[in-house]
Formats: sequence, structure tokens, C-alpha cells
Amino acid sequence: MATLGPVTETHRFDERRLADYLRARDLSEFTGGLTVLQYQGGQSNPTYRLEAGGRYFVLRKKPPGELLPSAHLVDREYRVMKALADTEVPVPAMIHLCEDPAVIGQAFFVMEHVEGRVPAAPGLPEVESAEERAAIYDAMNEALARLHSVDWAAVGLGDYGKPSDYLARQVSLWTRQYEAARHEPIPAMEALVEWLPAHIPAGDAFEEETTIAHGDYRLDNMILHPTEPRVVAIVDWELSTLGHPLADLAYNCMTYHLPEGPLWKGLGEVDCEALGIPSEEDYVAAYCRRTGRDGVPDWDFFMAFGLFRLASICQGVYARALQGNASSRNALEVGAKAPMLAEAGWSFARRA
Repeated sequence: MATLGPVTETHRFDERRLADYLRARDLSEFTGGLTVLQYQGGQSNPTYRLEAGGRYFVLRKKPPGELLPSAHLVDREYRVMKALADTEVPVPAMIHLCEDPAVIGQAFFVMEHVEGRVPAAPGLPEVESAEERAAIYDAMNEALARLHSVDWAAVGLGDYGKPSDYLARQVSLWTRQYEAARHEPIPAMEALVEWLPAHIPAGDAFEEETTIAHGDYRLDNMILHPTEPRVVAIVDWELSTLGHPLADLAYNCMTYHLPEGPLWKGLGEVDCEALGIPSEEDYVAAYCRRTGRDGVPDWDFFMAFGLFRLASICQGVYARALQGNASSRNALEVGAKAPMLAEAGWSFARRA
């Protein structure tokens, strides 16, 4: 289960005002009081469990303070999950979006609470058998393939992003985000800023490669069935857009190249075969079978891009930690990992 604790001082809000607001929106559960706990460990939009009228809800909001451009867009999270409600992609049911910061200080949305397991680490130490670990990884792979098979125009997301030049636009976006959050120069990031725009795969300009891209697709952003190796909800859609499916796949596979530990939760030093976890090669091959691909060209570019992007995200976390409005208590530690991620990305770029 995800870890719950008291709401931190930085992320408190007027709970009575929230309850009054939701009750006025025909949510009768909020008539008799409200109990709020905060989910711990996230680095972006603060997330809370609400208990009212014998029922659980989840609230997700923007963090307080000055924010980086194009970040923390809770309205986009709400929109994409609402659009996916009638597809085969598992998402929580959306209940209400409030874009008025006057209610609790920042825009927020409320969704259903989905009961299940949130994996603690990619090695799945809480799972008892190799067979179940293999099945969980296969379920994650299948859910990603389902997401990339959704007709994004048919579900009302035709204007959710531009259907071409995704990689070029993303490189530009995360370069700007890195520069806006830069505390001191990171040589490997500076090298990637130069290298990536010059090595974007030729197919990036074609609309037929466009899918809904989650943007942060990993095990701990999904909820598993309480007892079965099945994904019942994909969460944390803050970085979603219309994009290149292989960028999502590469991001999902970055864990194979990160060290094992409490912050990075990687598989780099794990005996995957002994645990029943597929190798990166087998995982990618399974995705290709499900999506009808012959293979994945330019894999080193996609890995370099994914690591660059994550390093930029971590630099943003570090900037928020210095400002005092990060969502997690370990934000300074996470942000300090940006140079390591940039170095890993640059290693992929050098061998591409």
C-alpha cells in the first residue's frame, strides 16, 4: 500500500472549506465531516486521501508557491483520465475538477479511491513468487500497449497535444525546464542539450507514430489488484500528452539502467532472472509483439532522451526543495541525483 501520513505543514489547506465546497457539488458524503491524510513519497503534485461519509476519495492538487512553466497541470491529468474511462486502459473514475484557487489555495481534482497494491520497488520485494513477478511485469507491459492503441481523437483528445514533432518539442521543453531550475551547470546535461536536437529520429514528424503518452510510466505509478497480478489503475498523468510511444517505452525501461536503492528503485544490480522479472530485451520484445512492431530503432536515442528528461524533472524537484514547496521530504536528495541521470543519458548518447 502507498504510505499515508499527516498532512505536512507546507501542504495544508482549509479542510472545512473543501468539505463545504464538495457538499455544494452534490457530494453528500461531505456533510458529516472530513478526515485528510497525505500520500508520502511523491515529488510533484501533492496527493491526499479524503475520508467522508464512510467512503474514501483521492484529491490531487498543485503545490503552493512559484511553479515552473507548464508544470503541475492537474486539469490535464483530470481530462486524460476522464477521456480514458470507457477504454481498456485502467484509470480511476474522475469526480470533480476545481480550477478556482480561491477554494483551497490551488487548483485540484477529486477522483475515486482505488483499493489495491502500489509496488514499493521494481524488484517487487513484497511479492512472494517469481511467477507472480513475471505476471505483474507482463500486466504492466500489456497496459502500456493498450494505452498506445487508444484512438486519441475518438476519445476526445484530438487537441491534447500536437500530433507531430513530439521529440523535438519535448527536447526544447525540458531544456527550458532545466535552465529555469538550474542551480549550477551540469556538464552532461549541457552536452545533451547540444546533442539531442541534432539526433532526433527522422520518423518523429509523422502523425502515424502519435499515441497518448503517459510520460511517467513505471510500476509505482500504478495500482495492482489486491491479490491478482493485474493493473487496476494507472495514476500520475501530469506529464501526459500526445507523443511518441517509444519514448514511453524507453522511460518505462530506464529502471534496468538505474541502481537499486531507496531513491532510484532501479534494477541495475538485481538478478532479474532469479526474481522472475523479464530482461529489458524480453520486455521490449513483448511490447513489440503486442503493438505489431518489428523492433525498436534508435533505442539509444530514446534512452538518452528519457534520462535527460528525468534529470530535468529532478532538477525541478531540487529547485522546489530549495524554495520549500516540494511535495516530499526527500526532495533535496532526489534533486541531487540529476547529475547521475544526466551522465547515464550522455553515456547512451555517446554510443548511439
